[in-house]
Amino acid sequence: MKLVTFTYLGRSRIGEIVGETVYTMAWADSMTQLIRRGMMPSRTYEHYALSDITIDTPLRPGKMFGIGLNYADHAKETGKEAPSEPLVFPKMINSVIGMNQPITWHTDVTNKVDYEGELAVIIGARAKNISEDDALKFVFGYTIANDVSARDLQEGQWTRAKGLDTFCPLGPVIVTKDEIADPHILSIKTTVNGETRQDSSTSELIFKVPALISYLSKHFTLEPGDVILTGTPAGVGIARNPPALLGHADVVEITIQNIGTLVNPCNVISA
Repeated sequence: MKLVTFTYLGRSRIGEIVGETVYTMAWADSMTQLIRRGMMPSRTYEHYALSDITIDTPLRPGKMFGIGLNYADHAKETGKEAPSEPLVFPKMINSVIGMNQPITWHTDVTNKVDYEGELAVIIGARAKNISEDDALKFVFGYTIANDVSARDLQEGQWTRAKGLDTFCPLGPVIVTKDEIADPHILSIKTTVNGETRQDSSTSELIFKVPALISYLSKHFTLEPGDVILTGTPAGVGIARNPPALLGHADVVEITIQNIGTLVNPCNVISA
């Protein structure tokens, strides 16, 4: 199922996308409620053309974890060694925005903003101290994330650099895990203004999804609706020669196979 949170005539709803139509879903008022109930809702008779709705942020996570340097080629382009265990940092809840919403920053806070296209995992059941063999049982589905990063704040300040408001676009949909049997064979591509910047595959992940879930669950209790950003491949703007960071009116598009494309414009506010 491709599940979406959307607005129609000012009302937020949950739906399933089928072709060019979205069908509203029963049994849940929000995506987080749906996930926590641990059940798939059924379609209702209400349906709308995709052209008539506004796609919103797919969910408001309880917790979000980012994973740094989880592609060897990305670690290499930054001049760092690949980590021996997952490098974990938090993403702030107010950083979450949805499809077509602007990534916004103030020049008095940062002047070096970068994109990072990533596969994101949605947790579907409470997980604590679980094994890698059991980890995928705790997945609800997958979506696309942009781990937007302020590079001039990042040295020693990862939480601030990656947690600014609007710095975590998610969406546009959540694809339930039954639609993606193996999350490690998906192509992932990022473009800025139509120019390809990242072009890789989740097969290149150093720590695979089960390893990340198991590792995190040994340190934190994972709850339904929590989100894990799995890391970004090579091609980030700061590592290009010369650097190619984001600017006002730039448009970032991240496409992941079997999920879709997440699109966000940039809005720079001068001090």
